[in-house]
Amino acid sequence: MKNGEKNGTPPIVVVDYDPRWATLFSEFRDTLWPHVEDIATAFEHVGSTSVPGLVAKPIIDMDIVVPNMTVALEVIERLTPLGYTHRGELGVRGRHAFFHPEDAPKHHLYVCLEGSIGLRNHLALRDYLRAHPAAVSEYTALKMRLAEQHSNDIDAYIEGKTAFIVGILEQLGLARDDLFEVVGANKAPDSST
Repeated sequence: MKNGEKNGTPPIVVVDYDPRWATLFSEFRDTLWPHVEDIATAFEHVGSTSVPGLVAKPIIDMDIVVPNMTVALEVIERLTPLGYTHRGELGVRGRHAFFHPEDAPKHHLYVCLEGSIGLRNHLALRDYLRAHPAAVSEYTALKMRLAEQHSNDIDAYIEGKTAFIVGILEQLGLARDDLFEVVGANKAPDSST
């Protein structure tokens, strides 16, 4: 599904699952992992492109997992010469986001502390959806509806998915404070301020 562009905002594009996403993730991992494998503990494919059968914005999401903040800072330093620009935690404790290199396919890269809510959220949601086809169908319908309704408003699109995501995380036993943080990270900015 493709939506029109308005006011210079790129449209939200949600497409059917593409098995090539797994290959693209492997290519990113094969490029980046050698730079951090001596200090990082894992490299995870997360987000909607990591769930077979789920529609997604065609953007690969990846987490480099590290044991502590000292290692996170070292990984951030090692990613800089590769063209990555550190953006900070962006409201999610223990999850550091990056702008990708301009010449690379669009993707989202995070450095996540082991045990952080950002990592637990990513892995729990991915693993749940991989094991529950009915939830994939429900989430697909929701994402397609939201992409149509909010074709030029990424904040509203993300916020519209929050109740579904929190519902799954709640079933999986995430703590109330952690759920509150997930909701806060997915809430659209208040336009009245």
